[in-house]
Amino acid sequence: MPEPLWRMTAAAQAAAVRGGEVSAAELVESHLERIAEVNPRVNAVTQPMAGRAREAAALTDRRRAAGEELGPLAGVPFTVKETTPVEGVPTTFGVPRFRDLVAPADAPPVARLRAAGAIPVGHSNMPTLVLAGMHTRSELFGDTANPWDPARTPGGSSGGDAVAVATGMAALGLGNDSGGSIRVPAQFCGVAGLKPTTGRFPADHRVLGPDDPGPASQALVTDGPFARSVADLRLAYEALAGTDPRDPRAVPVPAYGPPLPGPVKVAVVADPGGRGVHPAVRAAVADAAAALADAGYEVCEVADVPRLDETLDAYDRITLTEFAPAWPAVRTLLGEGGDRYIRFAMDRTPPATAAELVALAGTWLNLRRSWAGFLDAYPLLLGPSFTEPPVEPGLESRDRAGRDRVASGMRLCTATSFVGVPAVAVPTGLREGLPAGVQIIGRAFREDLCLAAAQAVEDRLGVLTPVDPRTAR
Repeated sequence: MPEPLWRMTAAAQAAAVRGGEVSAAELVESHLERIAEVNPRVNAVTQPMAGRAREAAALTDRRRAAGEELGPLAGVPFTVKETTPVEGVPTTFGVPRFRDLVAPADAPPVARLRAAGAIPVGHSNMPTLVLAGMHTRSELFGDTANPWDPARTPGGSSGGDAVAVATGMAALGLGNDSGGSIRVPAQFCGVAGLKPTTGRFPADHRVLGPDDPGPASQALVTDGPFARSVADLRLAYEALAGTDPRDPRAVPVPAYGPPLPGPVKVAVVADPGGRGVHPAVRAAVADAAAALADAGYEVCEVADVPRLDETLDAYDRITLTEFAPAWPAVRTLLGEGGDRYIRFAMDRTPPATAAELVALAGTWLNLRRSWAGFLDAYPLLLGPSFTEPPVEPGLESRDRAGRDRVASGMRLCTATSFVGVPAVAVPTGLREGLPAGVQIIGRAFREDLCLAAAQAVEDRLGVLTPVDPRTAR
């Protein structure tokens, strides 16, 4: 029996459509059937876009029949997080009150993927307003299950896309990350994910109306792709990189920089800040380090990353100060218990004064200087995305101890988002039946170095997905 089309890599899918071996209509239909079969068990795709996807596929096939050149992602199905507008479809943020807020236009990253030929097949689940916690559960759509073990969270806040890609419902997913929201679910679901440099991809993160968010939200939130393989992640990266007149922050930096002389140095930090790391995660970092050494990288154990505690404190104080004025209104949208994750943080970190906020802005730049110096000496940094295997759903909202445990687990993600550098999450194999993985962090605008190193890890340790959802163990 021939292998179903949804099992193919994104690169193979696009090549088959461009070459006429498979029609885009057949490819999309295969994924829609997979969604119908699998989504009831994992609840990752919130709004299937079957009719629109079929229309886009038919247009692709007509263009090919007419002799037009198709893009590098021709016909490839992708999902889009509920934060990110798709023209003609509600952008709900998982909030019941937003269920009818139909998007008038595609967000810039959706438009770029479409321009490369990809086809959106559904919105994907997330924590309510991205604020209710790390576990992917929204008031509007409910819980998303980890396909490896429903007793573990798939992570978040881009958990719906990670699950959709891991289970073959889409070849690519489009999420976003401001402190681990791509990299943590990538690790927990066994897929690859890219958090780009701030300014690498054009974006529009306005929630309602024409007003933009404050400086912290502008600088921290970056859209990025999921894929089952690093090669597919690279295709998505090439499609997403560039400028757009709708986003003056996007920087016209080439997608690929010059080669570095000699073997590339990789700093290894398995336990950032020395707060503790689970043995399975430490082993994943060791496996990735061995793979990189085998590939010719100069792997260097270093004491720690720059100024971690100071970076995490500045992140919390700046973001919570910016968020505090909106909190009374926002918390009413989060549903019962949905405010606990943010409330625990706000109780511990009161808003900064105006003078303190000005000083923190200087600290932010100074921390970026420290990280730039570190990455000048070591162009790549290898470490965990989360310092534990996948945890139970809702741990971060259960109590303050759970919240602190989750915040500590994602500490390297938080720090690297704050200083704006890129990172690729890549699986390293299974440990006790659950995915393990690492992230590879690089210099600003050197996603290419991160992707090359991640490819070296994948070449030696393999690809974990697609996977059929499993029942409770």
